[in-house]
Amino acid sequence: MHITGTCYAVTGLGYSPPWSVNAGFVAGEDVTLVIDTGSNSLSAASIHGYACAVKPKNRIRVVNTERHFDHIGGNGYFAGQGAPITAHVGVVRTEREFQEQIQEFNDTIANPVRRGLREANVFFSGTRLKLPDETISADCRIELGVCTVDVVLTPGHTPTNLSVWCGNDGVLFCGDCLANGYMPNLDASSPPEWSVWLQSLDRIDSLSSRYLVPGHGSVVQGAGAVRALVQRHRDIIHQALDSGYSPTNEHTLSATRSDR
Repeated sequence: MHITGTCYAVTGLGYSPPWSVNAGFVAGEDVTLVIDTGSNSLSAASIHGYACAVKPKNRIRVVNTERHFDHIGGNGYFAGQGAPITAHVGVVRTEREFQEQIQEFNDTIANPVRRGLREANVFFSGTRLKLPDETISADCRIELGVCTVDVVLTPGHTPTNLSVWCGNDGVLFCGDCLANGYMPNLDASSPPEWSVWLQSLDRIDSLSSRYLVPGHGSVVQGAGAVRALVQRHRDIIHQALDSGYSPTNEHTLSATRSDR
């Protein structure tokens, strides 16, 4: 999806139901910056193909918006294409964690025959764990030739979350700091991190972006729609802080059932 100017979104990439996951890229004059690589090598190949079609001669760089495998799973593919990868210093995963992710994915397969055949291995075919080549712990700027993007730390969902701000185009790629349509994933963190998340939402709000590419769900278009999505997340996080539980936590679900 061509959003505006140099910014593109690649949405609806495969992940564990009900989730799909997004990626994107910014095509500068000399360098194309890919934001997230999907959950597997197949997704990464699609992202790479779109990026190369827009600017065939550009060098490619990658930025990961966080540590979860649905955002870094395609790193190995991009590394194989010679693309350097940048992420927060906390993006450190192990091969054991990666294999556990594949097992968890396989366990979600409803059909027992397909589950027994471990058809998750098809989804992850050719996918290998690849950690960042360069890590950051503060905001930074990346020159792409003609245009510049700002990498902005937006922790909360995890301590490793960051966003990519294309100020000239008014486009923000924010990873899982925001999810459109989906309930945000508060289960990956705890109340102290939720409070930090609120600060990140304030920072996003201050950018006044006109377009927003969330980690999951459709691209948000229009400043009013962006503000409304930010406010929805604020409301959900405040409710979680008041109760002490994520809205998708089993304690919350049990309490809801008992109220019926």
